[in-house]
Amino acid sequence: MTLEWQNACKTFTDKKAVDNLSLEVSEGELLVLIGPSGCGKTTSLKMINRLVQPDSGAVFVNGRDVSEVPATELRRHIGYVIQQVGLFPHMSVADNVAAVPRLLKWEKDRIDDRVKELLNLVGLPADEFADAWPSRLSGGEAQRVGVARALAADPPILLMDEPFGAVDPLTREVLQREFLRIQSTLGKTVVFVTHDLDEAIRLGDRIAVMNEGRLAAVAAPGELLLNADPFIRDFTGEDRALRRLARLSVGAAIGEATPITAAGFSGGGESGAPAGSVRTDATLKEALSMMLEAGETSLEAVSPAGRRIGKLTMEDLLESAAGTEAS
Repeated sequence: MTLEWQNACKTFTDKKAVDNLSLEVSEGELLVLIGPSGCGKTTSLKMINRLVQPDSGAVFVNGRDVSEVPATELRRHIGYVIQQVGLFPHMSVADNVAAVPRLLKWEKDRIDDRVKELLNLVGLPADEFADAWPSRLSGGEAQRVGVARALAADPPILLMDEPFGAVDPLTREVLQREFLRIQSTLGKTVVFVTHDLDEAIRLGDRIAVMNEGRLAAVAAPGELLLNADPFIRDFTGEDRALRRLARLSVGAAIGEATPITAAGFSGGGESGAPAGSVRTDATLKEALSMMLEAGETSLEAVSPAGRRIGKLTMEDLLESAAGTEAS
């Protein structure tokens, strides 16, 4: 499904939280909303499932004004994940995931199959976690259950409001990679709110930067990091070049159409790459770290299976950081 804000505005008391927002989200796209605190990103997100009603303008889902759709019907097609997760403490993990399908009166066998499928998808084996209680879960596990619950009725749209913001940095990175894996499998239309620019760059097909309720810029991550607008340059920081390298794969830099692996890669040894080499599905930032640690100016690039593909040089990294976007 597609999404669109058309001249959407929202004022709270005397503050305009969203000011004339016009923005489209394509089917299957992951759009990240980001900006300074109070910029209107969460308010914009909540307009989609009618948790917030715009004062003027409109929001459309698949070309239909959401104000004309009963809220209950609308929300059946929209998954919603928040930072606090909000699992029902008196219900098992399986029952939490099954909550919406039961409301929709799915048959028991269908619900059981869906719960098992989703728990396995988010990396929580059903045999181990289905009967667990939320109080026994770690923060990262609880967030995974929250994602599974949001996906339970197979909604075409997923809204995520800082879903990984309450966990430690290491767990957060694992969850980001897991979500990329899930999204590559399911291809949902996703609007993702975050205050973390590195998270936005890692996850987003496009990033929409908001400032004081207005849309300041919208672009693919690599393009955004080349934007010369003073506000965007200040917002993206002095390490923009390193952030670009974190978005690009080794394979892309040497002419191979290789996506960054959703499983992650740390270089060498346990990853399966021979010493002095880097996998094509690693990021260029990871490759730079390996070069600096080894005191080398080049690395052999190998496929995930270990086949030699070519050579990655420091010159390749410099060219990529300066503005060569991966396809």
